[in-house]
Amino acid sequence: MRPLMVLFLAAGMVRADAFDLYLNKDLDRLIESGKLVKEIKQLTPNLVLEHDRAIPRAGAAMLILKTNGDRFAKLLVTAGKQKLADGKAIPILLIERFVTYKEGEERQIIADGKNLALFHDFRLGLDMGQVVPEAVGGDLRFVVEGDKVYAEPLGKAKLYVVVEHDKTIEPKRGDKFAMGDKVEPRHFSGSFKLFDDGRRSGRLVLIADDDGKVSGAYYSDRDGAKYEVNGRIGPKPHLIEFAVRFPRTEQLFRGMLFTGGGKALAGTSRMAERESAFYALREE
Repeated sequence: MRPLMVLFLAAGMVRADAFDLYLNKDLDRLIESGKLVKEIKQLTPNLVLEHDRAIPRAGAAMLILKTNGDRFAKLLVTAGKQKLADGKAIPILLIERFVTYKEGEERQIIADGKNLALFHDFRLGLDMGQVVPEAVGGDLRFVVEGDKVYAEPLGKAKLYVVVEHDKTIEPKRGDKFAMGDKVEPRHFSGSFKLFDDGRRSGRLVLIADDDGKVSGAYYSDRDGAKYEVNGRIGPKPHLIEFAVRFPRTEQLFRGMLFTGGGKALAGTSRMAERESAFYALREE
């Protein structure tokens, strides 16, 4: 058995791993199917170590929690110890990362965080994304009672550990994007990483038909919220104009597709009276 680690991760460290691929619908599906996950009443350090390699490149056990607010949350956790000034070390549960999704939405996040240590009797409220007192309740409590060390769900919350990675959520490898000398409407279709004026970023999904009509969606990096996209290609073959519709306003984009490979879009955007620059890189 591998020893427990005495650790704290650097505040800015974020792993690139399969954890990010698990969306709200995936958590729901895994729990409903009962496959690849196991419901647990107590999460012990040994159980953490047993499953800390289930998720590729994570190096931590992945948990799914159905909160008291009837939302789905995902967590990456490790078991460790915190060294005290007198040289002693006490058990902790390190929440390396957690995400709580808004109910009914694919990607929209209502709470998230990282590098959060739970000590004895600390309670984590995942609907709020905060450590909370007993009076508030919470969804997950960490307990140290003599030799007994474990985390447990509270109230109506249910806790699951992922025992095997779900390979069906991995991005499908399609044909590599290629563009000839002539720009066609279909070349605008695809997924792009959009950067707007250094202030906003997100995932832009465009679907262009043969007539140059554009539809799709924009997923904000800030909270995963999904917004409708509509637009048109033209009058020049490599020119696109589209709008992202937010609840109270819309943002208009006018850009050009790079004719040398079609790997990027660049241009200007306007929201209200503010005009700024944007670029978007094709995701493959």
